[in-house]
Amino acid sequence: MIGLWGFFGILCAVCAVLCAVGFYKFVYFLSIGYGFAVAGGGLFVLIAALTHLTEGTFSWILVVQAVLFFAYGFRLSGFLLIREIKNASYRKTLKEATGDEKKMPVFVKATIWICVAVLYTAQLSPMVFRYVNGRKEDLILPLIGIAISVCGLVLETLADAQKTAQKKENPNMVATKGLYKMVRCPNYFGEIVFWTGVFVAGISVYQTAWQWIVAILALICITYIMFNGAQRLEKRQNGRYGDMPEYQAYTAKTPIILPLLPIYHLVKKEK
Repeated sequence: MIGLWGFFGILCAVCAVLCAVGFYKFVYFLSIGYGFAVAGGGLFVLIAALTHLTEGTFSWILVVQAVLFFAYGFRLSGFLLIREIKNASYRKTLKEATGDEKKMPVFVKATIWICVAVLYTAQLSPMVFRYVNGRKEDLILPLIGIAISVCGLVLETLADAQKTAQKKENPNMVATKGLYKMVRCPNYFGEIVFWTGVFVAGISVYQTAWQWIVAILALICITYIMFNGAQRLEKRQNGRYGDMPEYQAYTAKTPIILPLLPIYHLVKKEK
């Protein structure tokens, strides 16, 4: 049997291997590799529980969480791969956004690789704490957390489908219908909702200060990354659609990432 730190070490190695696809294309560290790491990491924890890799409590909630992580990661990586393969304009946008990767030193990529592997491990930590801490099964908070995560996953899935459909209908304008009436980045909002649910599901099993810190920091980091992604997206959209009156009207009345919260812009307008 291995201890908690040893278990985390193996999980981090699994996430690192699965997101190493970023060495092929830098942006994959935070996209396709991200999905691979979450899906594979969730399955690893489940397999470890089934094979008794470490002492812990196996439960049906653990199974549900593992399936949820796999569904999340598989959907994300699959959607991104299909979009990149089929959509030439997206590949062009992606290339413009990431710049010339050949100029990026290997040690910089390696540093980013290690950082994201640690982050993905931290994001999966509530599931690990539930298993390894061996607490008697509680139901209310895990079920609430799982329900929140499912809502987040549904939001992301619908947002991506609606955006794809609307861009086919009108490729010269951002998506503005469906969930995009509520918020301009519903997929990023769904991401925040998903990981908020993961955090909530683990509240009853965090036993020490450092476990609370790891879980909280993971949620803060992914929230920051989503806001940063929304900011970069807004900057690109301003450059492409900024002169369009309908775009200006849409962005003036639709929050950028959090519904009902009057934060409409993350990029300062040029005077």
